[in-house]
Amino acid sequence: MRPTALLARTALVGLSTAALTVGLAASASAATVGRTVTESGVTYNLSVTAPSTVAVAGENVTVTGSGFNVAQGIYVGLCVIPDGVDPADPATFTNKPTPCLGGQDEAGTTGASHWINSDWYWLSPNNSSPYDDGGSFSVPIHVKPTVASGVTCDQNGVKCAIVTRADHYNTNNRNFDTYVPVTFQ
Repeated sequence: MRPTALLARTALVGLSTAALTVGLAASASAATVGRTVTESGVTYNLSVTAPSTVAVAGENVTVTGSGFNVAQGIYVGLCVIPDGVDPADPATFTNKPTPCLGGQDEAGTTGASHWINSDWYWLSPNNSSPYDDGGSFSVPIHVKPTVASGVTCDQNGVKCAIVTRADHYNTNNRNFDTYVPVTFQ
């Protein structure tokens, strides 16, 4: 093989390896959180999996969950973790996660949240769906670090998470809150 061809092939292999490494480094890592709640004598073993690292430019992510009460609608979205809430300690889940990217996007215009409700999902076909078997779901949402005007994740002490929380029919119910903390890179 001629020296220039060997040099070109070596450079191409090096660039391909570097591109693969960068691509793997930029891939979102996933985290799973769990929580057991009892409501009206029924025990629910909640589990939610979502990316824990997301591109600072924003991206569409898939959030999966299982074990939820199909009679209780929930929202899935990116929210600021409220003061006093420790995502690893459900006993601290006393305040509703807010503000959230897109708010309660009942019209489905932002793609930043998803409403899961087995009874009324058809009212908002752009961003809602019923639960699957066993209170499970797999939904897409769009996340980006700017949650609201002047509120940006990972800046000025603002910590964010992909959350589940009771929908607008029972908004003060904290039993179905889960938090998957997110950092933007």
